[in-house]
Amino acid sequence: MQKYLVMQVGKMQILRVTEKTDSGFFLQDNDGVEAFLPKLFADADTDLASEIEVFIYQDGNELLATTERPFCEVGEFAVVTAVESLPIGSFMDWGISKDLFIPYREQKGKILEGKRYLVYVYIDEETGLITGTTKYKRNTNYENLPFKKGDKVDLIMMNETDFGWNVVINKQYVGLIYADDVVRKLYPFNEEVGYIKAIREDGKIDVMTQPQGFENIDVFRQAILNALDKNDGVVYLSDKSSPEEISEELNMSKKNFKKAIGGLYKDGIIEILVDKIRLK
Repeated sequence: MQKYLVMQVGKMQILRVTEKTDSGFFLQDNDGVEAFLPKLFADADTDLASEIEVFIYQDGNELLATTERPFCEVGEFAVVTAVESLPIGSFMDWGISKDLFIPYREQKGKILEGKRYLVYVYIDEETGLITGTTKYKRNTNYENLPFKKGDKVDLIMMNETDFGWNVVINKQYVGLIYADDVVRKLYPFNEEVGYIKAIREDGKIDVMTQPQGFENIDVFRQAILNALDKNDGVVYLSDKSSPEEISEELNMSKKNFKKAIGGLYKDGIIEILVDKIRLK
């Protein structure tokens, strides 16, 4: 967590208390830029020179601080709920007292009160204010993506297309799970664990919901052993089973299932029969 170097609007950061008033505290960064922290959000033992982790946002021309933690920061995605929808835009509950505003021009479709939406948070260049949008673009800065093939990542499911599922990776990047790599039922806005499959030259990121290759086969072997243990040593799947049956039962692809049972068979742990596998 960055400590009071340069105050960043829309980010969690650690700032130092420089002034105490009846209604709250003034916090400063190293350049002397101030933000006000209302007493409501400060601990009882907060005093001068205290260091506090806060989120910085604007209220008119004033910078305010809160110890509340938003669902996302500037430059990130989150699923939020609409609390009020007006002709000029909508207000969203994003985890802090001041709602996030999404102008009408930044709404991909009409936002309805009480419904959940995936939004991206940014600083509007014209107003300088923290703003939300439901209009997403592909990754604009992809020269130094912080991933490599096989990395484990956090996903938010966006929407299903003819190609597969668009996803948000680690709250900051847009990626795709190809339809051929979908091994179980997925739902919009659900959070999933994923793995980087490939990073393309144009910045597009391919993702899977399970590890790739023999180096991760132990994950699938253990899942199969767990299923055998729960079913008295028998699972009614074999290398003749359909990909859909395997996916529904074990949440893995047929390719990984065959690799895993092949290894278990060679190790003398299971028998592979026509319609089932069985512990020896």
